[in-house]
Amino acid sequence: MTATDGTALTGERSDLLETLTKHRYLLRFTVRDLTDEQAAQRTTASGLCLGGLIKHVTGTEQRWVNFALGDPQAMTGDGLDWDAQFAMLPGETLSGLLHRYQEVSQRTDEIVATVPDLDVSYPLPEAPWFEPGARWSVRRVLLHVIAETAQHAGHADIIRESLDGAKSMG
Repeated sequence: MTATDGTALTGERSDLLETLTKHRYLLRFTVRDLTDEQAAQRTTASGLCLGGLIKHVTGTEQRWVNFALGDPQAMTGDGLDWDAQFAMLPGETLSGLLHRYQEVSQRTDEIVATVPDLDVSYPLPEAPWFEPGARWSVRRVLLHVIAETAQHAGHADIIRESLDGAKSMG
């Protein structure tokens, strides 16, 4: 991995980014050669679709990185249409969703390479799914983004296999 100034990134930051890059790749690889219609198709009981997973992971990564930069309101979910973030809406294309994911990924990578301190923490907003009074460091946020991406790459693999038998991780 390299920093934005072209120097080699080493140590913990390199490890975090290499792991995130691996799981992003697996998620992107899962949607290879699909049409927009296939990417929007729900093939399992969960109701998830591949394009919707790409969109959800993109938005989740962006919100968590904004939080890690000191914007605790990024995680409140205000104005977020929960169902829409998991679906491909009219006018959305798989290539457009992948392009946006790439933009968010590049921004995240730049921030991880340059953020002064991975130990800086911020209070999580009050929400039923967050422990009251909890604080998350930039490092903890990155670990969560990695876990979220890996989990949804696995979901995507099952959906793709149900769609046309193609496997990403098997």
